[in-house]
Amino acid sequence: MYIPSTIFREYDIRGIADTDLADPVVVSIGKAFGTWLARKGATRVSIGGDIRLSTERIEKALVEGLTWAGIDVLLLGTVTTPMLYWSIHRFGLDGGVMVTGSHNPSDMNGLKLSCGTATIYGEDIRQLYRMITEDDMVPGNPMGTLEYGTIREEYKDMLISKITLGPRRLKVVADTGNGTAGILVRPLLEALGCEVFMLNEEPDGRFPNHHPDPQKRENLLSLIQEVKTRKADVGIAFDGDADRLGVVDERGEIIWGDILMALFWGEILPKHPGAEAIVEVKCSQSLVDEINRLGGKPLFWKSGHSLIKAKMKEIGAVFAGELSGHFFFADEYFGFDDSFYAAARLFRILSNTDVSLSGLLAHVPVYQSTDEIRIDCPDEEKFDVVERIRDKAIADHEAITVDGVRILYAGGWGLVRASNTQPVIVTRCEGQTSAELESISSDLKKRILAEGLPNFDWRV
Repeated sequence: MYIPSTIFREYDIRGIADTDLADPVVVSIGKAFGTWLARKGATRVSIGGDIRLSTERIEKALVEGLTWAGIDVLLLGTVTTPMLYWSIHRFGLDGGVMVTGSHNPSDMNGLKLSCGTATIYGEDIRQLYRMITEDDMVPGNPMGTLEYGTIREEYKDMLISKITLGPRRLKVVADTGNGTAGILVRPLLEALGCEVFMLNEEPDGRFPNHHPDPQKRENLLSLIQEVKTRKADVGIAFDGDADRLGVVDERGEIIWGDILMALFWGEILPKHPGAEAIVEVKCSQSLVDEINRLGGKPLFWKSGHSLIKAKMKEIGAVFAGELSGHFFFADEYFGFDDSFYAAARLFRILSNTDVSLSGLLAHVPVYQSTDEIRIDCPDEEKFDVVERIRDKAIADHEAITVDGVRILYAGGWGLVRASNTQPVIVTRCEGQTSAELESISSDLKKRILAEGLPNFDWRV
């Protein structure tokens, strides 16, 4: 049986569902992860999955592997990734597995693995690959058991208990992109007291209307139009497994994750003065400026939900997030990325003021930036390419090198890093003015093209 090493990524396992994640492969992954857990004293985990057409099959194969290794499984059925994370807290489990392709195309799927309440990443994931190739897997004695459960209503009630909105009743448009978020968004928002208008609510693993990825502007066009038409206070969108949140303000302008973090820090830092504030390397300088203004201590760190959550635990951070819309609240919540909870925190801020969302952000500096560009590059080459660009850049520029290279120019920055989820290199630029952005973009593009990567165009 051939198992491609490339599906064992930095913070999850991800591949083409029908080939990379065929049943024998998934069973082997289950056996390896079960053995790995058992050696750490774990005995019981939960499994849940998104609404992709391949998810149920993969869950079944995963159960076979985990129970073979002696691990008891609580099978939750269709859940969002945050529901899966919460199930570990709720039932005192030793870990969990979420079967999801997240924001990737419909033919892909994957596994997000947790040990205790922490998602595993890096060397621990690569260790599973070595265990499979070396046949280092041990059957349980006895085999594990399978139990079925449901947590949807309990999870909704938990969220409602965590957040109380203010006196202003919000008009909200929600686009779930036919993803897993559609199973709960409407009842949750109505229970919170919002007036709700839904788009693409019916879960459908074929994603017939648009792909559930709120990081891409084209996936937010229908949401933007509906917010304007309804004269709504805010629009929200979700990725396929609902651990990421996209936001559109009352004017139909996209509020990217870094600017939304600036708003959240405005609520959090006054309660936690001087706190360290993790800044993902892709984020705007305006976020750094706002953290400094509020008295926080910016700390640049790597992209990736598992990597950021691990860093949060290491330094005791109260909040962090990513440009892509992952938000990790540890001040009043569990510290895992939950788009529903992040939306509720946003609504709490909005419902306690008569100021619009755009008005609340009017003081945050606005810099000129490109969209995030993803350039095709084979998995086996992308890290070497980025390393070469980094080594050349640090010879003539200051740079931040915790994840790829964020080259610091006069008046802005340019980033090149290897994606941990796709065979691409990610790049983005920002400048204080249009002229500075043009100069930075031009220089960075030359550096990228010099490595033989495909030509591309920046979008500002």
